Amino acid sequence: MATAEVESREWYVASYAPTGVPNSDHLKLRIVTLSDSIPDDHVAFKILYVSIDPYMRTQLSGLHDGLSLPQIPLGQVIRALGIGKVIRSKDAKFSEGEIVLSPFCPVAEFGVMPSNLLQKVNGVASLPDHLSCLGMPGITAWVGIEKIGNAKAGSNVYISAAAGGVGIIAGQLAKVKGCRVVGSVGSDDKVKLLKEECGYDEAFNYRIEKDYDVALTKYFPDGIDVYFDNVGGKMLEAVLNHVNHGARIALCGMISEYNKVWTEREGIRNLLNMVGKEVMMKGFMVGSYYNHFEEFVKEMEVHLKEGKIKSKHKIYNGIESFLESLTSLFSSSNLGKVILQVTP
Repeated sequence: MATAEVESREWYVASYAPTGVPNSDHLKLRIVTLSDSIPDDHVAFKILYVSIDPYMRTQLSGLHDGLSLPQIPLGQVIRALGIGKVIRSKDAKFSEGEIVLSPFCPVAEFGVMPSNLLQKVNGVASLPDHLSCLGMPGITAWVGIEKIGNAKAGSNVYISAAAGGVGIIAGQLAKVKGCRVVGSVGSDDKVKLLKEECGYDEAFNYRIEKDYDVALTKYFPDGIDVYFDNVGGKMLEAVLNHVNHGARIALCGMISEYNKVWTEREGIRNLLNMVGKEVMMKGFMVGSYYNHFEEFVKEMEVHLKEGKIKSKHKIYNGIESFLESLTSLFSSSNLGKVILQVTP
């Protein structure tokens, strides 16, 4: 920002998409001009990476529903978890060249934010790792497996959307704990990845093994003790026919239902199984568990150092690729955590 102004391309909400996958009618790219002069206690930064996550879809519907996240106001820039490099600072705690992270980063080429919404990125891990295994997906997986699932050695653990940004880490965490782990995914390539690279005991392609009840009978002859649910709908219903007594279900997300209004979503008809088998099912928002972040990071850094957990990233390049990266979440086309690399 040596000149008085800098142009930044940013994505904003032009109109809401109550149903279906958002497209270029809903989300648009524009050029804004940022001044060289920033307010006190603010930091200007060049954005390097933005995390692309399914929850973002629920902030673009114009409906107060489901995750109860605030809708992004029309005409305003979309915000997400992102990493940037400081180019100007009006806060002594931040210096030019430092790497910072914020859950409220604009999906743009540059940002100016209050310094209290930024934290420094330290450590030897790669920057994308701070948006995956050491970031929000990592702690989400850890909360579901450890705090809610209470997975123990010998537990039978099932992960849906198991090759996604959260699922791929959840399964590996369960394996570290000595569990038997099975995942469901949307392609044969992902089945191979989970079994050969991520240590899953079994995995199946739900597009081929379409009778979920039959599939779960096959893969869980001894029933399910812990279910990490990323998809909801018919899969959650099928799981409830296979849970063991005292099973624990962590409801992380329901990607199969995000693009529908609630009256069109799949109903769960067999909740009575939860009564008879005394099942605990708990929905959670990861923000409520950030008081455990240091505990999580310490544990995860050990797993990474020992090679027990591997990250898998799908990188989309350039700010103009944001819409493509977001819509890819709903097509089963990605292996691992989807990240937008804004600046090479």
